[in-house]
Amino acid sequence: MENSQIGLSIGNSRYHWAWFLNTKLQASWDTEYLTIDRFSESFPIDLQALINQSQIEIDLIPIYLVSVVPNQTTIWQHLAQVKQITLADIPLNNLYPTLGIDRAVATFGAGEVYGYPVLVIDGGTALTITGIDTNCCLVGGAILPGLRLQISSLYLGTAALPEIILPHQLPLRWSDSTPGSIASGILHTVSSGIGDFIRDWHQLFPGSQIVFTGGDGELLARYVQVDFSDKIVLDRELLFHGLAAILADRYS
Repeated sequence: MENSQIGLSIGNSRYHWAWFLNTKLQASWDTEYLTIDRFSESFPIDLQALINQSQIEIDLIPIYLVSVVPNQTTIWQHLAQVKQITLADIPLNNLYPTLGIDRAVATFGAGEVYGYPVLVIDGGTALTITGIDTNCCLVGGAILPGLRLQISSLYLGTAALPEIILPHQLPLRWSDSTPGSIASGILHTVSSGIGDFIRDWHQLFPGSQIVFTGGDGELLARYVQVDFSDKIVLDRELLFHGLAAILADRYS
């Protein structure tokens, strides 16, 4: 018998959705935040084609929630089929109590898909770096403002600096324009810092996989210039790989 599950990851800027069939990831997509008044109008995601095709009763589909946004979490918690994922659901060791649940699930997904040890670099609203060792134990990591947050902070926090668009390639280091100088300052500093983290990680765990994810993960992987390019992969679905592994354990 085929069973559907829905994954909902609430990030700092939008919803990330996934549909699982028998705990296997089938599709993923993003939508904007909902407000409580819009929530009451109808079931708040566009699953109608899936429902029609599979004859699914929408109020019976379990929704597995991964959220780092308390006010959005509250909107969803009143639905009976919503089951919130917590750190206790993740079979990794040494997780500290305030570790972001999305970060933990994504790192678990990286380890399950690419093997342990693994280093995950998530280019989201916040840019996070997280390492797991061979024994599935959290080594540690780092958090800094994401690329777009750094750009917007300069634009919103100053009177004359413009808002720039992220270039597809790492820009020239020495720029002769204000937009170019902003791009150079942010991107060379961030890429050099990430590269330093990667080199240090490979001293600790030679041969470890490096996995980029998140909305700006592809750009970050392109910007970072290190000597381990054969160990770098891009995977936007890390969090849902982790959720799939959690669901597989629950439904086994």
